[in-house]
Amino acid sequence: MVIKSFILAIYFGLLFFIGWKSSKKVNNIKDFFVGGKKLGFWVTAFSTRATGESAWLLLGLTGLGAVVGISAFWVVFGEVIGVSIAWIFMAKKFKRITDKYNSITIPDFLVSHFDSKTNHLRSLSALFLSFFIIIYVSAQIDATGSAFEAFMGWNYFVGAIVGYGIVLFYITFGGFIAVVWSDLIQGSLMFLALCALPFIGLFFLNQELTFWQRLIHIDPGLVSIWGLGGFNSVNFATIVGYSCIGLAFLGSPQIFVRFMAVKNEVEIDKGKWIAIFFTLFSDCAAVFIGIMARYFFTEAGYDVEETLGNNGQNSLILVVEFLLPIVFVGLYMAVILAAIMSTVDSLLVLASSALVLDIYYKIIKPSVSLKRLVSISRMVTFVLASIALLVALLVAISTPERTIFWFVLVGFHGIAASFCPTIILALFWKDFSERGAIAAMISGFFGVLVFKFIMPRLEGIGIYFDKIAELAPAMLIGFLSGYLVSKFFPNMPTTK
Repeated sequence: MVIKSFILAIYFGLLFFIGWKSSKKVNNIKDFFVGGKKLGFWVTAFSTRATGESAWLLLGLTGLGAVVGISAFWVVFGEVIGVSIAWIFMAKKFKRITDKYNSITIPDFLVSHFDSKTNHLRSLSALFLSFFIIIYVSAQIDATGSAFEAFMGWNYFVGAIVGYGIVLFYITFGGFIAVVWSDLIQGSLMFLALCALPFIGLFFLNQELTFWQRLIHIDPGLVSIWGLGGFNSVNFATIVGYSCIGLAFLGSPQIFVRFMAVKNEVEIDKGKWIAIFFTLFSDCAAVFIGIMARYFFTEAGYDVEETLGNNGQNSLILVVEFLLPIVFVGLYMAVILAAIMSTVDSLLVLASSALVLDIYYKIIKPSVSLKRLVSISRMVTFVLASIALLVALLVAISTPERTIFWFVLVGFHGIAASFCPTIILALFWKDFSERGAIAAMISGFFGVLVFKFIMPRLEGIGIYFDKIAELAPAMLIGFLSGYLVSKFFPNMPTTK
């Protein structure tokens, strides 16, 4: 316990140092929210991936690999395709346009793109961002409490509050600059820790049976690409849901704001392969770690969740404690917290930028000084983080059976369905109108709620909606709404 605590203290000290150092570079609101648009390709690539993966990768995806086996690689397929499309086909165009508009927030980009004469689009996008970001951040805080409980033996609620306090400290002082530099460190830790563990596990395999044979003995479904039970309609719907997770990378604001902040398009060309290979190797490693947990800790007929935790989300923790000395256990604890915090900090900066710049400054009080806005932004960040902490604690009390994998995805999918159709259409369809954008955002927003909480309850077909999950159908509704409304209510001739 002393060694674990010592390693964590060093890690937290490093985060505090980043926050303090970054605070000296925050001279204006542009520095606080987009780092002055001076990011290089290494920082941008690692920051987008650390933000896009989070606790979902280390605890959620490893757990999924443990529960379903190699069919979890469909998630890897979907993520690699999504990240590749975002970096290769969208990032440079988005960077070029946002520089032209001098945008520093996603609502800024949308308002400038449509030459909006009202505050409807700005207000709507800022409020949708804030709503789902609070859910998303609360899921990460929930994961923090679970990680401290599993690794350190702390009370869950104490762990959640400690994690909240650490992130809040360095982000409040350093803003976006602290976020991206901490993301570089945290993303590097995530990548190295995940990729190393499967190779270490190979030295501990039982020589009597091959790895494949042992998995078949435990459950033949673990080695079926179609999942437990082989090919059937329900498993096909599940695979569609897994593969569509990568759609969330095609315009999610917490990721695309990094393309806005990068120095130039050349840096995007340099960074794209780093981001793609980071996703491929780290995601594959996560699934394989989960499968190793089944190999090491279960037998045929075992209750997987009783052994490996709810939805297998203790798989990484158990494998680390089984394979490595105590000093490395503390290091992996820091890696899990790194994954969580790399997403929390990004989301809080994004939400505070939407509320402070797009609501307070652009609508409520345009006369406020830009220097004053930095102080207000820090205060708003504190309030948003506190609300998210409260939500996390309430969910933990009311829904003890929740899983990190799906809790995180609800927030992630909500942001994606609200913004991805709008951003994609804005970039690639010249006839996309402001009313179409508003329709796409509203339908995507409510689509997530409908396909998450209502459609799965339908008798007979509900199971298919549950397995496909809410992102793909909600985004489809968003695209259709944006297209149809733009056709019926096109841009006025004076619109850009």
